[in-house]
Amino acid sequence: MKNIWAIVPVKPLNRSKSRLAPVLDIKQRETFSREMLERTVSTLKDVEAVKGIVVISRDTAALAHVRQYDVHTLQETGTPELNASLTRAVQVVGSWNAGGVLVLASDIPLMRPEDINQIISLSNHPSCIVIAADRRQEGTNALLMRPPGLIPFCYGQNSFQKHIEVANAANAEVRIYESPTIALDVDIPEDLDLYRELLIHQEMAPAWPADI
Repeated sequence: MKNIWAIVPVKPLNRSKSRLAPVLDIKQRETFSREMLERTVSTLKDVEAVKGIVVISRDTAALAHVRQYDVHTLQETGTPELNASLTRAVQVVGSWNAGGVLVLASDIPLMRPEDINQIISLSNHPSCIVIAADRRQEGTNALLMRPPGLIPFCYGQNSFQKHIEVANAANAEVRIYESPTIALDVDIPEDLDLYRELLIHQEMAPAWPADI
C-alpha cells in the first residue's frame, strides 16, 4: 500500500459554474456542483488504496456538508489561489506520512473507482507523477505525485502541459492516464450536453444526475 491521500479543491458552491449560466440558473448550478462533489468524495471512499480524503475550500457550508462523509477539511484563508492552497494541503498530508497525493477536480461526474485504482497502479515508481487531462488536453483533472511535494502545482491555463514540463525538469517519471470518464469535467454548456448524452446512452457508469 502506497499510503495515498486524495485532495479535492472546491470553489464556493453558490458561485460555481458561472459559465453554465446560459442554461442553468444559480440554484441549479449550486445543486449540480454539490452533487458532483458528493460523487467525487463517494467514489474516492470506494477505493481501498486511498487512505484518506482532504477537501479544501473557502466555502464553509460546502466543508460542513462533506464532513458527513468522514473526510478531513481545510478552509482556505486570505486571497484565494489554488496552487498555494494545494501546496498547504500537501504539507498537511505530508505531516501525516502520506506516501503520495492525488489531486482531483470536484466536477468529474462520470468518474469511477476503476479510474482511481488505475491511476494509483501507474504510480509504481518512487519518483513519479500520473496525470489525467480534461477532454481538451488543456486542464488537469487528476494529478498523482509521489512523493508529496515532488513538483510545484501549475493549475491555471494549460496546466496539463505545464505539470508535465515541471515533472520532466524534476527528472520524475511521467505517466499519462486517459479515460473518457475522468476527462469530462462540466464547465460549459457543451460539456453539459455531452454529460447528458452519455447518461442517456448508458455508455458510461451513471452518475447521480442533478435536476437539470
